Amino acid sequence: MADDPHISDILVIGSGAAGLTAALNLAARFRVTVLAKGALNEGSTAWAQGGIAAVLEPGDSFENHIEDTMVAGAGLNDRATVEMVVENAPAAIERLAELGVPFNTDGNSLHLTREGGHSHRRIVHVDDATGWAVQEALLKAARANPNITLVPDMVVIDLATSRHEERYSGAGNVWGVYAFNRATNRVELFTANATVLATGGAGRTYLFSTAPRGATGDGIAMAWRAGCRISNMEFMQFHPTCLYNLDVKNFLITEAVRGEGGQLINPLTAKRFMPYYDPRLELAPRDIVARAIDAEIKRFGLDCVHLDISHMGPDFVKQHFPTIYARLIDLDIDMTTGPIPVVPAQHYTCGGVVIDRDGRTDLPNLYAAGEVSQSGLHGANRLASNSLLECFVFGEAVANHIAANWGDLAPPPAIRPWDESRVTDSDEEVVIKQNWTEIRRFMWNYVGIVRSTKRLERAQHRIQMLRGEVNDYYGHFRVTADLIELRNLLESADLIVRSALHRKESRGLHYTLDYPETLDLAVDTVLVP
Repeated sequence: MADDPHISDILVIGSGAAGLTAALNLAARFRVTVLAKGALNEGSTAWAQGGIAAVLEPGDSFENHIEDTMVAGAGLNDRATVEMVVENAPAAIERLAELGVPFNTDGNSLHLTREGGHSHRRIVHVDDATGWAVQEALLKAARANPNITLVPDMVVIDLATSRHEERYSGAGNVWGVYAFNRATNRVELFTANATVLATGGAGRTYLFSTAPRGATGDGIAMAWRAGCRISNMEFMQFHPTCLYNLDVKNFLITEAVRGEGGQLINPLTAKRFMPYYDPRLELAPRDIVARAIDAEIKRFGLDCVHLDISHMGPDFVKQHFPTIYARLIDLDIDMTTGPIPVVPAQHYTCGGVVIDRDGRTDLPNLYAAGEVSQSGLHGANRLASNSLLECFVFGEAVANHIAANWGDLAPPPAIRPWDESRVTDSDEEVVIKQNWTEIRRFMWNYVGIVRSTKRLERAQHRIQMLRGEVNDYYGHFRVTADLIELRNLLESADLIVRSALHRKESRGLHYTLDYPETLDLAVDTVLVP
């Protein structure tokens, strides 16, 4: 397309499931620019192994799926949002199949697997690499669309708002973004009538995470700085089973391994330990399984625990988990004959930018969808395989609202270009690496699976010390991709700790030794800038 991608009708930040769904639904009428932080397929979507939850089995019902979601969310979900997402799930699956996603089938019907917290088999999947197949199909469709311009290697710095207009205004409108081009090392301005945040979560604030390297909470931090409310950031989901391997930092062992019969074993006692923690055993919700593993590791001084599915037989294992089997064989682990060493790792950000059911944020012209947002779907804990589903349903909801209200969205006024007249090139890259490592380590140790007020206050103290250092650095030196991410990591860490200190109870994913009880009334944590 010959048109300048810097000026478009709609700007989408993020090229995962939520961003591309919004873009594809808007491209019939509008010119859309999609910015990706790295390569176009580097986001969290491509990493999602499990699948997509939808009511497709006889005997299952929307009511069952809604109930399972509400139970997992510990009463904090917004019921109307849950109903909207669940009821739109079968249609979303149908559209993905039309785009060419090769879902596994059993004869004439889709093959459904089951995961923790679900009362029925309702997970459609493509082997154990569903996200990759979905990402490929969406990208193929986007590349073929003449109205969509895909721009990789753009690290977004901040939203361009009314404050950046050449004629300053306090109206709070969002007119686009300033983004750092990795190829040229220059900052570029992208403007549009509407901007969609689909930047994913903040998993990389933690030392162990299954999230891709780019999940540094950029959209959450930018929205907060621009004036959006942020909600429920204390609810960080830890996946119970990430491969324990010091060379391979974030390889996830999907929940479906437990769904198909995998057992958790204490390597010291050689005993299965979930019977001591929950009657649902390995299929208890993720927070319970993660806490059980954490307890075993701390109690016995272990590095990891074992996940064993070898008793199901080699043919069964290879057929159900071809991707995981092949990856582990490369690392000299044979899951058909022995156990897989696993530890919990940060996996999903349940909180985020507050949105309504149309994906609207608090700021005019700014929308959000997917993991960056807090829509009310997940509550205090995400039910397995509801996350990709949220991306499709809200990506479409955002597109529908923009299209229906296009007449009210004004074209952007003149925006001031990025000013770097008062900064120089950095001479201290080591500062960024040191601070990055420090944040991830204290977040893991103090704001992990089990918390206490004292640990949270220690983390808060570290954040306050680092904030001065990072702000000083940001004010004096030209931006780099690493500096932008560090600034957002610190902002995200602060939002997580503030939210966790605010909640004086244990609920869902937030478990604190000082307030082990769950209060009768479920209330969202909402931080107001």
